[in-house]
Amino acid sequence: MTRKRMTGNAVGRLRGWGGVTGMAAACAVTASFTLLPLLLGGSGAAADASTGVPGATATTHVTRTLAADCTTDPWASVSPADATGAKVEEIERDGQLVVGVDQNSLFWASRDPESAENRIVGFDIDLAEAIAEDLLPDIPEDRRVVFRVVSTADRETLLKNGDIDLVVRTMSIDCEKNVTFSTPYFQAGQQVIAPKDSDIEGYESLAGKRVCTADGSSARTALKRKAPDAIQDPAQTRRKEDESQLHVSNQLDCLVRLQLGEVDAVVTDDALAAAQTAQDPAVEFKGAPFTEEYYGVAAKKGATDLVARVNRVLADYSRDGRWTKSYKKWLEEKLPGKTPPRKPTSEAG
Repeated sequence: MTRKRMTGNAVGRLRGWGGVTGMAAACAVTASFTLLPLLLGGSGAAADASTGVPGATATTHVTRTLAADCTTDPWASVSPADATGAKVEEIERDGQLVVGVDQNSLFWASRDPESAENRIVGFDIDLAEAIAEDLLPDIPEDRRVVFRVVSTADRETLLKNGDIDLVVRTMSIDCEKNVTFSTPYFQAGQQVIAPKDSDIEGYESLAGKRVCTADGSSARTALKRKAPDAIQDPAQTRRKEDESQLHVSNQLDCLVRLQLGEVDAVVTDDALAAAQTAQDPAVEFKGAPFTEEYYGVAAKKGATDLVARVNRVLADYSRDGRWTKSYKKWLEEKLPGKTPPRKPTSEAG
């Protein structure tokens, strides 16, 4: 199937709001908060070459059990390679990489109001541009990648239909998702956020509380395992909650629901939670992260040639210091102590 070429403001590299559900409400509610990007300069040092794998510090590794019939190793991806194949050749032929991204996750992928064209910037955007540069080195920088704003719920469908080539959108590696994942590029964990004056202390105290999660997110799966008595569906309460209060297309909409008092708490990755607490000083982390998971770049199921190329880029990106440089610029202040994920030494060979 020929990929649908992306043109116009609907998927423009620098323009348009992409019709994200709930943005009007989000803008209305969050307009009173000052959203300042992190302006942390500096370039990170390269990883320790003696380890033979990316990353300066070892990351604890576990094989997560997601459901009774679903176990996954976050490193179970195709080997990094300078590969070519049907998908890579398609991208080269089109001269354009179409990447699904967010536009309202501060530090990861959000609009820069100071740029003339309202550019999307952040940690995920830096990585997507590095992948595009590797795939299309002869295409001018301002033409080789198109960013399409996608919702959490639509990521898999758009990949399956060939509307986008990759998703770089804080997407947790999860065997329940019908995509082919890269190796990890960031370690995260599910986190509870709530108003500072709330009596919620962590996921253990969510029983009977209205909790908002994004459709298609790993947060909902984790919450059902860890806090089954939390209210995630209207059927769980006689108050007849509007489902849109508990289930949203984009994670920022959960912050809006929290600000409006329509929910009691939000569960999302700690990386995204850090962005939301930065946007609203009245909310805070409650307890520690209660899962361990990893973000990966997602491609259409079976696009192993493209994923092999992405994995090679990720290895180089971590090893040569670009990962650390981007982390220092965007994330270090709110998420200190992170390093590029590295495959456990015992499995690295």
